[in-house]
Amino acid sequence: MAVGWKHLRAIALAACMIAASPRLGVGQVIKSPAGAISLNASVPESVTLSLSASGVNFTLLAGKASNPGSTSVTATTTWTFSSNHNVTLYAYFSSSTAALTDGAGHNIPSSAFQISHNGGAWQGLTNSVAFGGANAGLNLGRSRANGTNRQGSRTDIMNFNINLTGGTLPQLPAATYTGTLTLQVQAL
Repeated sequence: MAVGWKHLRAIALAACMIAASPRLGVGQVIKSPAGAISLNASVPESVTLSLSASGVNFTLLAGKASNPGSTSVTATTTWTFSSNHNVTLYAYFSSSTAALTDGAGHNIPSSAFQISHNGGAWQGLTNSVAFGGANAGLNLGRSRANGTNRQGSRTDIMNFNINLTGGTLPQLPAATYTGTLTLQVQAL
């Protein structure tokens, strides 16, 4: 019988502990400790340039002022900045004496290559700009990115012509002349 009382006492003790412990009722909320996640997000400063075409063809007539390009090119500049910047689009060649060449020593200088920017007058590439060769470039325009337009864009439309009336250009021999016009944006 002593063993029976031991079991009865253990059962009574367990019943008291159960009765004394807090009970979860219906609708009671149980919460875990909070966990924290540190978040960092940034929008980097950027400037991009996209062109509507990557090639322009010309049919040249030696000695003629009007040798238009086969297509216009639209340049779209897009930017995102955290502070104020001047955004400038430049067109340039690496050399003012040989913007286009036949590879046999016959060259078309950058001064004979002309751009009509947004319907404006024809301009040869005769300036020294931030990029390219000396006296082989043209500033195509500047936008001020400040205040509410620190995220913005601009569109520039260019038509092209090669004027073959100056210097030795009227005697330019028949050949295929190639060159690369580079457009680049600088934000200061």
